[in-house]
Amino acid sequence: MTIAGSDSGGGAGIQADIKAISATGGYAASAITAVTVQNTLGVSAVHIVPPEIIVGQIEAVLGDIGADAVKIGMLGTAGTVAAVFGAIQKFHIDNIVLDPVMVATSGDKLIEDEAVGMLKERLAPLARVITPNIPEAEVILGEKLRSRDDLPRFARNISEKISAPESRMVSVYMKAGHLDEEVLTDIFYNAEEDRFVELASPYVRTVNTHGTGCTLSSAIASYLAQGFGLDESAGLAKNYLEKALASGAGYETGHGHGPVNHFWLLKKNPLTLKNVI
Repeated sequence: MTIAGSDSGGGAGIQADIKAISATGGYAASAITAVTVQNTLGVSAVHIVPPEIIVGQIEAVLGDIGADAVKIGMLGTAGTVAAVFGAIQKFHIDNIVLDPVMVATSGDKLIEDEAVGMLKERLAPLARVITPNIPEAEVILGEKLRSRDDLPRFARNISEKISAPESRMVSVYMKAGHLDEEVLTDIFYNAEEDRFVELASPYVRTVNTHGTGCTLSSAIASYLAQGFGLDESAGLAKNYLEKALASGAGYETGHGHGPVNHFWLLKKNPLTLKNVI
């Protein structure tokens, strides 16, 4: 299940989550927290869904269908964070992947200041994995990341900061996408085993990076739901996103930051009328 905002442009948010979960072999249910007026150029308006409707969506899905994993994305307001926290903790979901969405690829702010504190203190401790990019990690820790060498330290410090006492440590996937290097190396800190995993990939030079964070976190949740371990889920999700970026690099979708190609596997193995019937 994905709990996140809707992107009318289809590149990020709920739309990206559903595409990524489906493409990686999962079944996607959803709870929409906000409706954004958005395209590849930016966000021009946000309508926050009332808390009781958010809670109703979550309880309707988890009370009937259930979920082997839950991905949480854009929350926007303190009221939304409180609503999601109250609803989700009732169901004792083991695999929660939290993407602490704070700023869109276009630079538009997507969360209230008050909500940031609540997200760190209440919702983050419920997660099994949190997937901050560098700006989000800097907000969580209150310090600037100076180089790629800081990534492991940031990952461990975030885990220690947000994990609740006497409960399972929260693992941290630190995304290196904001670094300008030929080879980008994400750091996955498996806090349950106190181990760092380096996940390297070539830098893909493209403007089509809209929704990369949503896509990665949803893929991790999808693989965890299917029974893969922490390290394997992180590695499989990284590989999926890398190929989605590379495959979608040459497309022209809109006039700004276009989406990745979520269904690159279909392009590699296209469906035909002959093999569908």
